[in-house]
Amino acid sequence: MSLIVKPIITEKANALTEDLGRYSFEVHKNANKVEIKKVIEQTYGVTVEAVNTMRYAGKLKRNRKTWQLDGKTAAYKKAVVTLKEGDVIDIYGNI
Repeated sequence: MSLIVKPIITEKANALTEDLGRYSFEVHKNANKVEIKKVIEQTYGVTVEAVNTMRYAGKLKRNRKTWQLDGKTAAYKKAVVTLKEGDVIDIYGNI
């Protein structure tokens, strides 16, 4: 089982990548920083300098007309990985 669920591709994540060389990934909720660092280095062949993680709780969703509870968005964990200067991950390579 891979700890990396998917790369996060948003405007904010792309700005972090271009400006600071940081890449964002959605990771398994039980993954820790050491495990994430090892998986990124093995998968992409880069040197990881730092890993920052944050957990997002699911949000409740309601129907606009009746205000009844429709459900909830999924909770997930996000990792922002800072690479050594000069290293690059090609996220769009498989498209």
